[in-house]
Amino acid sequence: MSTPAPNANGNGNANGHQLAIHVRNVTKTFGTGDARTFALKGVDFDARLGELLMIVGPSGCGKTTLLSAIAGTLNFDSGEIDAFGLPLHTASKQQITDFRKRQVGFIFQSFNLIPTLSLVENVSVPLLINGVRRSEAEKKSRALLDQVGLTGRGDDHPRNLSGGQQQRVAIARALIHEPNLLICDEPTSALDRDTGAKIMELLRDIARKPDRCVLVVTHDNRVFKYADRMSEMEDGRVSRVHETTENIRHE
Repeated sequence: MSTPAPNANGNGNANGHQLAIHVRNVTKTFGTGDARTFALKGVDFDARLGELLMIVGPSGCGKTTLLSAIAGTLNFDSGEIDAFGLPLHTASKQQITDFRKRQVGFIFQSFNLIPTLSLVENVSVPLLINGVRRSEAEKKSRALLDQVGLTGRGDDHPRNLSGGQQQRVAIARALIHEPNLLICDEPTSALDRDTGAKIMELLRDIARKPDRCVLVVTHDNRVFKYADRMSEMEDGRVSRVHETTENIRHE
């Protein structure tokens, strides 16, 4: 079943579900004068606690721009974004910085691991940024590497890992500070089918936590089945929300 993009309902929930992200009429432009372009054109968007929500659409439709605004890494021109109770449209720079440091984790298509650091050191980075002692950060990092299937590899370096293993390190790094919001930009496009499936199963398990929300931008129709819901974007707007992905898995 699919529905039009949601309208504001004023009560902070959608069909009885607790909302993690509430976006209303958000616009974002780049450039000035004749070179000015609209990346977001009055976007309405909701994401729920405990769900894995995929955002799909053609290149240039505004998907990554929307995620950047939700994560607090990009200022938007107008509209409202409420992220885990923080109104980003009125929050101070310090509040947004603290939100990003403590409540947001990022997983990128290119992994973005630091090649000169060991796996433990890579995973520890968010904790160190948040002021955790190095010994404590590294102990927690080794435990999390165990959980993502890399037991005993903590002192290794990224160059010695496969693509799937590097993505697991990236997931561990994104989760180490226990963020509420996990943002994933094309997390499987560089992986083979089997490895991508394992990564998506891990992300789906993460999304099941009642205080978590996982947002995934993807063009990879092999992984559509792992979504709880799907938002389609077109020309800077959310054009349709699929409450089930069953009817678009093979498109």
